[in-house]
Amino acid sequence: MQHVKVPQDRLGVLIGEGGETMREIEDRAEVRLDIDSESGSVAIDATGDPVTAMVAPDIVRAIGRGFKPDAALSLLDDEMRMFDLIDIQDATRNKNDLQRQKGRLIGENGRTRELMEELTGAEVVIYGTTLGIIGGPEEVQAVRRAAEMLLDGAPHGAVYGFLERKHNELTRGIDLQQSD
Repeated sequence: MQHVKVPQDRLGVLIGEGGETMREIEDRAEVRLDIDSESGSVAIDATGDPVTAMVAPDIVRAIGRGFKPDAALSLLDDEMRMFDLIDIQDATRNKNDLQRQKGRLIGENGRTRELMEELTGAEVVIYGTTLGIIGGPEEVQAVRRAAEMLLDGAPHGAVYGFLERKHNELTRGIDLQQSD
């Protein structure tokens, strides 16, 4: 059995309307979720295939970190899909710095975060003090690198250039596979 802590304001999303989301996670990941709405602690117990159940903590964690349930459940669609979390606080000195860094990651009107998604194919959510990523290994790695560049103070233009190059690499790989 594993335990995952979910912020209070995300418990409703995890449970879903009439328990719908919770039941879908339980069915698809072959687990039982025991949600303590007081503490936000979620106990995850495998009920079926233990390999399938191994994904459940990441699904719960992803919803807790701001992802929509569909995005989190996509971790079950392909064994290569993964969930990664970057703690923005690690790159900040204080609350003001945290706000500034979050602003750099989000970009004007959310443009930087959108570009990370568009150019890598990964899903990106900034919630609280974390940046969450769901995607394939290369996609997740590209977003992680772009976020680290921004957190290290790289100009947005340089990061966009990096993302463009990554996008070309990732899509060129797909073209090569289709010509078989």
